[in-house]
Amino acid sequence: MTADLARYCDHTLLKPEATDADVQAAIAEAAQLGAYSVCLPPSTLPVTVPNTLKLAVVVGFPSGKHHSQIKAAEAALAVSQGADELDMVIDIGAATAGEYDRVEADIRAVRDAAPAPTVLKVIIESAALSDEAIVAVCRAAEAAGADFVKTSTGFHPAGGATVSAVELMRATVGDRLEVKASGGIRTRAAAEAMIAAGATRLGVSSTRAVVEDAETAGDY
Repeated sequence: MTADLARYCDHTLLKPEATDADVQAAIAEAAQLGAYSVCLPPSTLPVTVPNTLKLAVVVGFPSGKHHSQIKAAEAALAVSQGADELDMVIDIGAATAGEYDRVEADIRAVRDAAPAPTVLKVIIESAALSDEAIVAVCRAAEAAGADFVKTSTGFHPAGGATVSAVELMRATVGDRLEVKASGGIRTRAAAEAMIAAGATRLGVSSTRAVVEDAETAGDY
């Protein structure tokens, strides 16, 4: 059961103070636990990961307020340095203002810079958006060719993943896209609730605590 839950997990290390030694430790722990991937900042690349792990890299993180050309360049560089998956942050202000065409164009710029088979996850910062905006942004991500919609960076003061947000995202994208829940998932119960709500991937920094059902004060 532990290994099964671990395969939902992107084992994440995104703290600004993370050292090269921390990165190597995170890769080793992800592999040991049987996680699906390790998720890292772009400046940590290139790194070597075991062939049992995918390498995910964040783009435009954590604010999303980067020019689309910069996000595209960051994405292309990450792929050239070995990234299998990209977790990009949308322009949350554009989403809040209802400028969904801008959101779609931003996502499309990254998709064009990193076409399939690179997996593109779109972080929508669901806790900062209305339900209407969540639906519209998920539709924009689908139109732009994304593979996943993802709840949160884990850095926004509005909060992280919620069951209701995951349910709404799943209802919007159906089976056409996958859904990643991230931000504040600290226990097995929380992880299983997100999966039951429709998440097919989880972003967690405390992967060991989650899969071993131990409470932790850590966060994504």
